[in-house]
Amino acid sequence: MFVPNGLARAAVRFKPASFAGTFVALLLAAAIVSACGILLETGLRASVPPDRYARAPVIVAADQQARLTVGSGDDRHEESSALPDTARLSDALIAKAASAPGATAAIGDVGYPVHLGSAIEAAESTVDGATSRADGAGSRPDDRAGSPLDQGSAPLTAHGWGSAALTGTRLASGDAPRTGEVVVPAGHGGARTGDRVTLDTPAGPKEFRVSGTTDADATVWFTDREAVALSGHPGRVDAIAVLAADGADPAALARQVSDALGHTSGIRVSTGDDRGAVEDPGLADARELLTGLGGSFGGVATMVAVFTAAGTVALSVGQRSREFALLRAIGATPRQLRRSIATESLLVAPLAGALGCLPGIALAAWWFGQLKAKGAVPDDVGLRISWLPLTIAVAATMLTALGAGYAAARRPSKTKPGLALAQSAVERPPFGWIRTPLGVAALAGGGVFAGVAASQTGEDAANAALGVVMLFMLAVGLLGPLIARICASVLGLPLRAGGPSASLAAANSRANSRRMASAITPIVLAMAFSSTLVFMHTSEDRATGHQQRDAVTADRIVSAPAGLASDATERAAATPGVSTAVGLLRTSVLVPAGSGGDTWLENAPAQGVIGSGRELAAVQDLDVRTGSLDALAPGTVAIDTTLAGSAKLHTGDRLALRLPDGTKASPKIVAVYGRGLGTALVTLPSADLRTHVTSPYASDVLVRATPAGAERLAALGTVTDPSGYATARSRDRELNAWANTVMAAVLGGFAAVAAVNTLVMTVLDRRRELTMLRLVGSTRRQVMGMIRWEALLVTVAGAALGTAIALATLIPMMRGLTGESPYVPPALYGSFLAATVGLGLAAALVPARAALGRAAARP
Repeated sequence: MFVPNGLARAAVRFKPASFAGTFVALLLAAAIVSACGILLETGLRASVPPDRYARAPVIVAADQQARLTVGSGDDRHEESSALPDTARLSDALIAKAASAPGATAAIGDVGYPVHLGSAIEAAESTVDGATSRADGAGSRPDDRAGSPLDQGSAPLTAHGWGSAALTGTRLASGDAPRTGEVVVPAGHGGARTGDRVTLDTPAGPKEFRVSGTTDADATVWFTDREAVALSGHPGRVDAIAVLAADGADPAALARQVSDALGHTSGIRVSTGDDRGAVEDPGLADARELLTGLGGSFGGVATMVAVFTAAGTVALSVGQRSREFALLRAIGATPRQLRRSIATESLLVAPLAGALGCLPGIALAAWWFGQLKAKGAVPDDVGLRISWLPLTIAVAATMLTALGAGYAAARRPSKTKPGLALAQSAVERPPFGWIRTPLGVAALAGGGVFAGVAASQTGEDAANAALGVVMLFMLAVGLLGPLIARICASVLGLPLRAGGPSASLAAANSRANSRRMASAITPIVLAMAFSSTLVFMHTSEDRATGHQQRDAVTADRIVSAPAGLASDATERAAATPGVSTAVGLLRTSVLVPAGSGGDTWLENAPAQGVIGSGRELAAVQDLDVRTGSLDALAPGTVAIDTTLAGSAKLHTGDRLALRLPDGTKASPKIVAVYGRGLGTALVTLPSADLRTHVTSPYASDVLVRATPAGAERLAALGTVTDPSGYATARSRDRELNAWANTVMAAVLGGFAAVAAVNTLVMTVLDRRRELTMLRLVGSTRRQVMGMIRWEALLVTVAGAALGTAIALATLIPMMRGLTGESPYVPPALYGSFLAATVGLGLAAALVPARAALGRAAARP
């Protein structure tokens, strides 16, 4: 059935312009599908080679996913979410892992940030030319002494000396550490063997004697026992590295270690590149991001691409209705027509799909490179390009072309030969027995989803709003001719008074609603998706900015991206001229999202308060709606209204959350506030968080102080006023803004090119009509004016419909997420509208001018 026949080959060979638009649409669709498929495959297969753990064939670590079982019966399933911080193991498992047959040693590894102060006391003395170690002897000059914590330097990473075997670190001078001693990088902070230094650790500041130095950068070493004790998580380690004899089989050793651990739940035994995932926690976030882009966004993009390409194929087949009618009139059977159209698709689609994979690969490589440059993907993760997504892209274009061609050929192939030519000469009615009922159902469904989204909050509103845009877009595609007829009637009213060209354009648009619909649909797609993605960010950014400015009532904010000293809040409070000082430990927790049987754990920004709730209210106005921050104490929590509404919780209820390391907790809700976007969705006492994070240092201290007191705070960190603080925090949203802009550019750009492609195909198909107008006496200026008014009508109608769909999506979504109306910057929307109108006019006028040029020599 699919063997190429002479009719199909002749059609492609002698009328290549008829298939050019189809070829371009299918090529772009293949590019979108292949690019998203490559990103999805990269996310599913992403891995990094082990570095720190390269010498350990087996690594034991806790499961870094929080798992939630939802549903019941046959619908029971497990949802998983990446933990915001590191889940840890009991150090009692080290001995069990070491007892596994084939294991030569097991090393408990920990890593956490510490601040190294300046050397405060020399401990070397020279007697008779020999160097002896004597604590407390030979003080350095006063210029070597300084603040015990150097806040201007980046923190170092602390490990236990036993894990030096994993990295091959060797001493440059001195000895391995004993209890109360530390090994530091040579030359760092001026510390030398025998000096005494102060280290600010998660367990607090403590003085140590420097027992030796190494050439390793940015690493300090304690004894294994002391490293665990100072980590802030006594009795727990980040991972266990199991060493084996040379030539041992890692897979066999991994099985032995699993047996020795007793298959304890929540533990993962890793070998090969899986060890890199344990070492680099950013890999989990990169996987989630890439699979989200390739899967969630890719699904929407693929649907739009296939939908648009199918419309272009259907338009190409519909434009040749007179040819098919003539074939039926001279005796061609319905099967022969369908076979001819299918063969044409097979002649065009495979080549278009194969060539489309090339720009798809380039798009995926550029997108991936940008994500890596912005730090969203680890440097060691590589882009995976295999035959699978490329094959799927080519197959999708072929199926799209075949399906659309068969659907478009159904009517001409079934028409009786005697009526074929007569029916091809007139416009079909805008109604259809199948399309119209389905379109009305999609339109009604979009309205229902809009109502549901308006009544929901948080993620429920966002998820419902996504259904709005999809259903309304489906309705536009199905009801296109009817919507085009209505738009032509409404927008054509003012055109009737605009002279002969405008009046003729209005009449043409009403009489050819199907042709107009084919041009309107991609414009609606471009405006709807681009506006939704871009203005979703502008709305969130505006709401967040307002809340940030309104929430901070402190006079000054002391900040340090790497964390302030553990006693910075107390030192700030003790500074003369300071009346209130509250430290904020910023992290994230996992909270329940969704409703009914469709629930999951979602990452929510959290702030741990170093101070009382009453003090917090003096420096941060959270807009408390119910309850009081005065009741904030260990075991309690305050949450934002969007989170409370999404989880259906109120003051006095308990919030079942997961702390940063995955520990389950159910604190009591003592307050619900309204400025979580600008601060944090969850507010807890820092005491409930600091033992569950790797870095328990406050990143900010909010201070009420006199101008003189504020000047004295510079010794603690960077001091800014509230406006400068809000500006610095807004940079954290740049990645989200960039991601939304790129997605809008990909979808909007594709839809825009499809719209231009469709307009060009439509105008070129009207060469006979334009020539006839010239023959009956219309001037060239009048014909071009008609084309100009038609293009303007199409672009304005498409932009208006796209804007309406975007607003129907954004209004309930933003009401649920921010509590405010969407913000549409006039200049940005004006640029969208200008680009749409400009492209539409250019796509219609350029081919029309060329068509009229060919007819210029005719009478």
